[in-house]
Amino acid sequence: MAREMRSGGAANAVYGLGLIGAAIYFISQAAGFWAGVLGFLKAIVWPVFLVYELLKYMKV
Repeated sequence: MAREMRSGGAANAVYGLGLIGAAIYFISQAAGFWAGVLGFLKAIVWPVFLVYELLKYMKV
């Protein structure tokens, strides 16, 4: 018997929407092609900075 593994689909959807929104924001603020590429890379890692600032705010 194979067991079915379920993943957190809602969390993936929220992250996906956040990624799209951040990519649109950062790319729209870009002045050139390479700034747009950097904006896309920032869009991928924005949760890292969010968690870091949240933990710094909470003084954990």
